[in-house]
Amino acid sequence: MQNQSISEVLSHYHSYQSEFHDAVLDVYEDIQDKLVGLDRHEIDNLFQRIIEPDRTVRFKVEWFDDLGNLQVNRGWRIQFNNCLGPYKGGLRFHPTVNESILKFLGFEQIFKNALTGLPMGGAKGGSDFNPKGKSNHEIRRFCESYMNELCRYIGADIDIPAGDIGVGTREVGYLYGQFIKLTSQFTGVITGKHPRFGGSCGREEATGYGCVYFLEECLENHEEKLSGKRVLLSGTGNVALHCAEKLLEEDATVLTLSDSGGTIYYKDGISRSEFFELKNFKLDKRERLKNFKTRNGEFREGNKPWDIEADIAIPCATQNEVSGEDAQNLLKNGVFAIAEGANMPLDKNALEVIKGKEVIFAPAKAANAGGVAVSGLERSQNSTHLSMSMKEVDKKLRKTMRDIHGNCSEFVSKKNGVFPYKLGANIYAFKKVSAALIGLRGAGRSSS
Repeated sequence: MQNQSISEVLSHYHSYQSEFHDAVLDVYEDIQDKLVGLDRHEIDNLFQRIIEPDRTVRFKVEWFDDLGNLQVNRGWRIQFNNCLGPYKGGLRFHPTVNESILKFLGFEQIFKNALTGLPMGGAKGGSDFNPKGKSNHEIRRFCESYMNELCRYIGADIDIPAGDIGVGTREVGYLYGQFIKLTSQFTGVITGKHPRFGGSCGREEATGYGCVYFLEECLENHEEKLSGKRVLLSGTGNVALHCAEKLLEEDATVLTLSDSGGTIYYKDGISRSEFFELKNFKLDKRERLKNFKTRNGEFREGNKPWDIEADIAIPCATQNEVSGEDAQNLLKNGVFAIAEGANMPLDKNALEVIKGKEVIFAPAKAANAGGVAVSGLERSQNSTHLSMSMKEVDKKLRKTMRDIHGNCSEFVSKKNGVFPYKLGANIYAFKKVSAALIGLRGAGRSSS
């Protein structure tokens, strides 16, 4: 394998997993020839080790629906790399989930966690189960069945899952409750729990708030301010809504929110009162956006937010949601900063469009890291049997996002008028992960 190129390794051992290929090559193309002290052969050798997950677990999940019918779904947990600490990464319940997407997310998680400075490795898991349209009892039965299989592979010092798309506080509660029943252990084995059930204050808000904090650091580093800027947001899930909430607190103008059915456009920005109505509508009622009775917005069925004039874009929905054409529209309509609130929402064509342009780009592994950072704090609170207030957590989150910004800036300088944060993030994280691999398991030279 060591005589093969990275592309050949991916094609041979990870065939037809296009999302995973894109994630690997995104990092590899950034760091080759840019690490002092490592030649191309050493980089390739390390990459061949990193791109192979330590363990891929696949299992069957059987559960009964409310009519008493037996349903079958597929579940996974991919424990990618633990050289920096126990495996850490979310669980995603969505019909599009497959092994390629989970490997793509798990690989990205290794470097995201490295940027936080916390002792966490990378992992990801989930199922092709779709929570939408299911009753609470059906979701509970599925979660219990999923945990019956997952519990044998996780532990507070082994692998600590969290939530992701389709897995919120409710689902985490069902999963954790089943873990306690099975093991009689009340430990920090899963994060994203409700604060009344061993969770941390601020965990639900962390990814959205953290994205705004990182964006503010980027803007300040370019002598810009967030206040008064017009912002396009996609999504109406946990990340998008809390991102919008923090943007409004910082006096930005939120022009759009969206879901898979379309986009609500607020020409003059959503008002605070209507925003909180919409937030309750989505988080509590879990309704489609087209059914929301907006007072001053316009619902555009089937439309994305990216063809509207604005200053900043924050895609918060899902991976690869922004295409090359979307990216061209953003630049044409005056957007000068893009922050990835979701996990790698810009596809490879979109990244190619903005490459070399005078646009501030905050990559997901940095801008999206607030959630896992507070998950790390939740794990620490569970270990010490102490809790922090929302104010304390928010203060630590701000500092973590500031530190991540510093890490992303450490090895790069301005190019075309902007700091290349994606390049900086990939270099910093790869240096940290590769140093740990070399220290823990040997450089691998003798087997080359």
